[in-house]
Amino acid sequence: MRGEEWTRAVLDLVEQVPPGRVLTYGDVAELLGSGAARSVGRTMALHGAEVAWWRVVRADGTLHDPLVPRAAREHEREGTPRRPGGAVDLERARWDAAGWDGAAG
Repeated sequence: MRGEEWTRAVLDLVEQVPPGRVLTYGDVAELLGSGAARSVGRTMALHGAEVAWWRVVRADGTLHDPLVPRAAREHEREGTPRRPGGAVDLERARWDAAGWDGAAG
């Protein structure tokens, strides 16, 4: 996938992440059949305002520093499990995308 097709696939997947749940950039890449977590990050940086961007986090449960205050408000509002210090608790918050309609199987 490339260009507009990739962008649409990333945004479509992120739109399906339920409130209070998250995926990492790597999770999104894996679900889309690409190991390109950085490409997911770039897509989210350019087009993430179109979706619930705070539901996609780094592999350690954090977000880029300038996004933290807004994301924290959204995580609080949605009841997203977080660790002391504010990072998302991935063990509890990671979305099991098995039911995702684009997932294989």
